[in-house]
Amino acid sequence: MPFISTKTNVTVTKEKETQLKERLGQAISIIPGKSENWLMLAIEGDVPMYFRGDDSQPTAFIEVKIYGNASSDVYGKMTKELTGIYSDILGVSPDHMYIRYFGSDDWGWNGNNF
Repeated sequence: MPFISTKTNVTVTKEKETQLKERLGQAISIIPGKSENWLMLAIEGDVPMYFRGDDSQPTAFIEVKIYGNASSDVYGKMTKELTGIYSDILGVSPDHMYIRYFGSDDWGWNGNNF
């Protein structure tokens, strides 16, 4: 039950959105037990964002939420992969993005909790 939320000040065209969907769908498998089959994405472009008081550079905030938890090592590998994806597709420099991880055992779907 992974969910990846993206907020960026970059314009996300349909082509870039599709590229993100495909690459994030592959990347989620870095986290043990996770796959694109259960992945939900939210991608918001053109969000007014300031980083270090400046809004002139491509910037992104990414949240990765999962059912359960993963190790710091796994999250580190995921961060490396995500920074590459957002740099390649949206032109966001790794030093202009934050990535936040949330793990929880309390997830609901289809009228029930897991």
